[in-house]
Amino acid sequence: MVRLADELDGKRLFLTGVTGFVGEALLQRLLVDLPGTRVVALVRPKPGQSGEDRIRKLLRKPIFAGVDADEVLAGRLEVFEADLDDVPALPGDLDVVVHCAGDVSFDPVIQEAFATNVHGTERLVQRVLEAGERTAGRIHYVHVSTAYVGGRRRGAVPERAVDHTVDWRTEAAAGQRVAARIEEDSRTEEHLRRFLREAERAHGHAGPLTAAADAERRRAEWVVEQQKAAGRERARTLGWTDVYTFTKAMGERVVEEVAAPLTPVSVVRPSIIESALVHPHPGWIEGFKMAEPIILAYGRGEMPEFPAAPDSVLDVVPIDHVVNAILKVAATPPPPGAPAYFHVTSGSRNPVTFRTFYEHIRAYFGEHPFAGAPAQLPVWGFPGADRIERQLVRGEIAVKLGDRALALVPRSERARSGARSLDKQRRQLEFLRRYMDLYQVYTQAELRFTDDNTLALHRTLDPADVEAWGFDTAVVDWREYVRDIHCPSVTAQMRKYDEVRRRRRESESSSAPRQLKRVGAGDAPVLAVFDLAGTLKPGTVVDTYLQLRLSQLDAPGRVREFARISRRLPGWIAAERRDRGSFLRSLFRGYADVDLDELERYVDAVVAPQLLAQVGPEALRRIEAHREAGHTTVLMTGDVRQITRPLTDLFDEVVCTELEERLDADGRRRATGFLTSPPLVGESRAAWLRRRAEQLGADLAASSAYADSQSDLPLLRAVGSPTAVSPDVPLFRAARSARWPVVDWTAESSASRLRLPQRILAGWD
Repeated sequence: MVRLADELDGKRLFLTGVTGFVGEALLQRLLVDLPGTRVVALVRPKPGQSGEDRIRKLLRKPIFAGVDADEVLAGRLEVFEADLDDVPALPGDLDVVVHCAGDVSFDPVIQEAFATNVHGTERLVQRVLEAGERTAGRIHYVHVSTAYVGGRRRGAVPERAVDHTVDWRTEAAAGQRVAARIEEDSRTEEHLRRFLREAERAHGHAGPLTAAADAERRRAEWVVEQQKAAGRERARTLGWTDVYTFTKAMGERVVEEVAAPLTPVSVVRPSIIESALVHPHPGWIEGFKMAEPIILAYGRGEMPEFPAAPDSVLDVVPIDHVVNAILKVAATPPPPGAPAYFHVTSGSRNPVTFRTFYEHIRAYFGEHPFAGAPAQLPVWGFPGADRIERQLVRGEIAVKLGDRALALVPRSERARSGARSLDKQRRQLEFLRRYMDLYQVYTQAELRFTDDNTLALHRTLDPADVEAWGFDTAVVDWREYVRDIHCPSVTAQMRKYDEVRRRRRESESSSAPRQLKRVGAGDAPVLAVFDLAGTLKPGTVVDTYLQLRLSQLDAPGRVREFARISRRLPGWIAAERRDRGSFLRSLFRGYADVDLDELERYVDAVVAPQLLAQVGPEALRRIEAHREAGHTTVLMTGDVRQITRPLTDLFDEVVCTELEERLDADGRRRATGFLTSPPLVGESRAAWLRRRAEQLGADLAASSAYADSQSDLPLLRAVGSPTAVSPDVPLFRAARSARWPVVDWTAESSASRLRLPQRILAGWD
């Protein structure tokens, strides 16, 4: 027998997919353990990052420790910059091409899956044949596929070409047409109207551009979901589990028709690839594969059940067995016209059932629980998919009803707590729904991949190579692998991430506000914008309107005004959701004929002390901190100028609604009931801020904004440091998603006044 290193000594291998899981492990073994080989790596450049840059970054990973990037790039490793969409002529003198690249998502959009797994393979094998003709030699083409390429079969699955009559050219062209049709359908009047209606219902009060952007987001998401669904259903009607296995089967047929008659071809079909058993070290894994999301969710207590058949075989294979098999296959070319097939699987001779795998995972978490996980993890009873589906539907309905209830609840910490709980439940249900839909066919499979060819190939290894290069999965002790190798490896990454998130939460929940950068000489100005109602003080513009307006009326007038507001309140609520500006115009019409001088005297004498007492101490400290840092402070409110009078000395600028005035016959200033300009709300706030920043030369990336309502999202997104203050539920959710600070500035009247700057208190005592 010949040692594997000798079989591959002097060989030049062309690799695709080296930045992926399998390709990276393959490159590592070639560079570290097979020094006699030379490698050409196809790498797609990215914007601002060349193919060589990507390889150098890859070689800095721990598994390449000891590999000198400059040395290998100068001698053994050549970077071939290209994309499978347009593969140029391959280098000469190639001995083996190993095609690892591909779309490995279980649920891709149909056109992208065909572009990568079918057309990309077609272009590559054509270049392989061209290169073979130029060098008068036959290049061994090794195609890495999947064991599940046979589709929804039962029983033994042999190592040979999949028996089907589906034409890959017809299906690829049809997939493109379907994708294009869905894109066109999304732009019909009916769909566009629906997308905009839904967006306006959710974001209309922030402004038309915000609603339009959300409508386009909904359209794009609809297109993707419809393209995925179309591909999924087409795959299932032809007997495959999903688009992934369907297009991988079509890719194999490309290889069989185009390459196999003319050059040596081997097809390697791994099953579910998981962490390493031995090489490069036990437990090595990159990213989350098939089992990891389920393992981690179970360990957190977030996976109460799973629709798997307890006696189905979970066919798992360690990554190093896959790599070892690929390299031995590469060293053993078959004759042209007789493609060889190899299943790198475990289910035939060393099966582990889903229930056994689950019990090992449960035992691991029993000994090594996640911090914060329930004391008792769920016990899976495997009740069947139908029962789990019913439970899932009930949960999804409950979440929808909870969302509707939240929309009716006044903003409060209790409402935000409810939103947190509801969002957590929604994420769990979405997770279960996604993985139930994707993995159910795999975890209920009644098939067994034969691996006679693979075992026979393994037995041709030199006995001295078996320990380092073996790929007989019968040696895997599943108890040891799951409990002592795989679970510790995948949870170690998550435990580190959890610690980072814990520290972030502590930082965000700390009562100490973030440090502000002081504006120095020569620095661009920095703005700090504060909303009023709901942010600096509790309540709404309706509250302040009632207080001011009713003060100007006698008893009968107050009754009439209450009646007017009661009649118009439903319409105002609807208008506020559609267009906050229209709502404010309608509300402020009630100021018609008010004596503005008398109103201002009432504000100064009565409202000012009350308003100042309502401003929370944390809010005051924050305003003063910005002023001390040299920032330009701005009070921005949709309320009228008169209500801002007590706060003018706190801010460098006040932006508010101005009531139009007229002089009566006695020369007194009276409100007409109209405004001098449109109220500054929603997107207009962000527009004002950007314009003001241009005028001042201010740095918006260094600026701050504080607001409480979803309608202020455009304003908050316009600055580099947004803060949600006692937010409504939609803003609370947006802030959590964007990782903005969320604070609650609660006023305590006596404490508040004690913290007010003396220059403010002096004018109102």
